[in-house]
Amino acid sequence: MLKLASAQIYRNSLGSFMSIQHVIFNNKSDLIFDLDGTLVDSVPDLAAAVNDMLSRLSLASFPEETIRGWVGNGAKTLVERALSGSGNISSTLDSDYAKQALDIFLEYYQRQACVKTSLYAGVEMALSALVDRGYTLHIVTNKPLIFVDPIVSHLNIKQYFTHILGADSLPKKKPDPMPLAYVMKQQRVSAGNCVMIGDSHNDILAANAIEMESVGLTYGYNYGEDISLHNPTVVFENFDGLLSVFPSLKEG
Repeated sequence: MLKLASAQIYRNSLGSFMSIQHVIFNNKSDLIFDLDGTLVDSVPDLAAAVNDMLSRLSLASFPEETIRGWVGNGAKTLVERALSGSGNISSTLDSDYAKQALDIFLEYYQRQACVKTSLYAGVEMALSALVDRGYTLHIVTNKPLIFVDPIVSHLNIKQYFTHILGADSLPKKKPDPMPLAYVMKQQRVSAGNCVMIGDSHNDILAANAIEMESVGLTYGYNYGEDISLHNPTVVFENFDGLLSVFPSLKEG
């Protein structure tokens, strides 16, 4: 249930200003977060792994900002885009060659997953505040779980989360709602008690599929697409905007 309040102004991912109604989420207990592009900026380490792979295959490297535009659909797609030198994967890319490249990428990334990866501004403060307000927090990411724990542990945010699900935790991943349904079942709550928070259309589509409200964040890896097109409940350009829509659950 939402309580409508004042208007909120934000800049969407295409650079234009939009006005939306500010909302207050009531009757919520569980907040489900994406990881990459939502809590952490992992592009510097992903780009290093991509360029190491390309170097070992005697291919030209790319600037970090170019690789940033390829991130967001998982490691396999990132590698295929890098081999294609484009956001559009080449139709002539050899699948065996791509698999060899993926293995090289994953071997490097497993050793160097959290060298330059960092929290976005305001994340640690906001997570701590939300827990203090009585919310139960979870992570549902499409990143393989083997890479998730080193990152959340190194950045000292693991203690805020009750459940952490990766791409390989269940048979299906976002945009399928299965991971969200799993969290709901474990917590014995309904979709109406939860909010999905993320930077990608995969996050919003998963929430929409299970009739869960959602928060879209504009600063992450949504491939230049305006996240508001997928109808999240509310959109913010900064993580700490969350504190304005989730009131304390504690009396007094």
